[in-house]
Amino acid sequence: MSRILDQRILLLVISFSASAQSTKVLSEWKKCGDPECEKAMSRVQATTDYLGPDCRYLNFKTGEEIMVYSKLSRENENLWTGSKGKDFGYFPRDAVIVEEVLIGEEVEVLTK
Repeated sequence: MSRILDQRILLLVISFSASAQSTKVLSEWKKCGDPECEKAMSRVQATTDYLGPDCRYLNFKTGEEIMVYSKLSRENENLWTGSKGKDFGYFPRDAVIVEEVLIGEEVEVLTK
């Protein structure tokens, strides 16, 4: 009975650890086109296929168009956020090429 209880506790700890990692803040700061991060910053095109590690990431195929709404800054500058159709999420900036810049100046704000 004690062994079963130990196994259950171990599974609970592993489950909690995995959950905590998936909700980890990727960066405390981000750059946006406005203080509310509602304006699109740019239009980009995918230069490679991308499949993200979890549901927070945007998946896409080479050639697809993505609207960029924010860029993480300071701790993790490689990740941008954007949308493709109804899908929204993070993606690596080196997987796209900028086709059109839609704002004149970037604003740095705290992530929520």
